[in-house]
Amino acid sequence: MFGLVLLGLVVLMAIMAPLISPQNPYDLAQLDVLDGRLPPGSVSADGATFWLGSDDQGRDMLSAIFYGLRISLTVGVASTVLALTLGLALGLAAAYFGGRIETLIMRIADIQLSFPAILMALILLAVLGQGMLKIIVALVTVQWAYYARTVRSAALVEKRKEYVEAARCLALSPARIVFRHILPNCLPPLIVVATVQVAAAIALEATLSFLGLGLPITEPSLGLLIANGYQYLLSGKYWISFFPGIALLLTIVSINLVADQLRDVLNPRLQR
Repeated sequence: MFGLVLLGLVVLMAIMAPLISPQNPYDLAQLDVLDGRLPPGSVSADGATFWLGSDDQGRDMLSAIFYGLRISLTVGVASTVLALTLGLALGLAAAYFGGRIETLIMRIADIQLSFPAILMALILLAVLGQGMLKIIVALVTVQWAYYARTVRSAALVEKRKEYVEAARCLALSPARIVFRHILPNCLPPLIVVATVQVAAAIALEATLSFLGLGLPITEPSLGLLIANGYQYLLSGKYWISFFPGIALLLTIVSINLVADQLRDVLNPRLQR
């Protein structure tokens, strides 16, 4: 329940960002350079209070975190859904048809999994450039193999069971057997993997943005907010990186807690 409540608060803050943020941190008309790098609790020139301080451009860090959460969650969820769809289709095809199709799909997945995800994402973004759509494409490319292998393993077990043989004896189409009978029984482990991969995608996007290869400054995520304050850490301006880092940590921890509980709920063997 703690993880679920925490995740609900994170998602609510991201959705309600335009309504609850003290300012729009990316509206140049609302920024003042004279308010740059103010410590937490300071009052701006127009009388507003920066509860978490401001960055070098005079943006309210609390508002920047709310807007950064929206972008980080959007990238994480969108890339996970697309990678899940691609991996699901390829994994089911490999398990059901077997033969050369299975060999080809699994060898491609093995080759991809042999490379670190961060390395592949760096190479792709170096070619594609910056942008939300481009980083989503990079994350989908490095994630689909996890789902394909998970679905294939679960589908191979279900494929040999009696109800699938009965469906074949009834001359049902392969598409109906796969999507009506095999797929529903493969979803529980897939849901757990997808939930964990949302957190992994958010962390990977934050790493790429921190390195300067993720999102542009006009679409700042939590990782880019952390990178903006890195150069000021030694001068004592800790809040520029510290509070976005805490927000990123709480987001990933809440998702992982929910994924751990889903594993217990969806697996009858782990239930008391």
